[in-house]
Amino acid sequence: MKRALNIFYPAALLLLTMLAGSCTDPNAVIDNNTEIADHNWSYVNRVKFDVKIDDEQAAYNEYLNLRVTGNYKYSNIFVLVSQTLPGKKKQTTRFEVKLANPDGEWLGKGSGNLYSYQVLLRKGYHFPGKGVYHFEIEQNMRDNPLHKISDVGLRIEKVK
Repeated sequence: MKRALNIFYPAALLLLTMLAGSCTDPNAVIDNNTEIADHNWSYVNRVKFDVKIDDEQAAYNEYLNLRVTGNYKYSNIFVLVSQTLPGKKKQTTRFEVKLANPDGEWLGKGSGNLYSYQVLLRKGYHFPGKGVYHFEIEQNMRDNPLHKISDVGLRIEKVK
């Protein structure tokens, strides 16, 4: 019996490791989230990501990842997404993300008291060149800090 357990546990660990490794998306260049401290997102607390682009010929989709609690008091959120190119040129775009229907029904995927969103910001975008791009995401609502924001993130994937 002891010998069977000695074989079973390493085999189970190997299988779990292989499964976890196979869950990564080969098209994702980045898919990271940053937890917002105390769920209070201040203007000065910009969420930052560096993304290395190796293929300027490819098209990319850019997504905003967002998680809010069920106590978030608005049906939308405005964010500023800044992208600094390797040549130091900065582009900033303001996006509105609809989070709930007029009747208050959340549009995101719910888990407990958290609602998750992955919102397409740019489809089929072509980066102007190779290099490391710096992204900053800033909340652009009237409230400062903006309450009940759990996580903010960025996903960039190569279009198949």
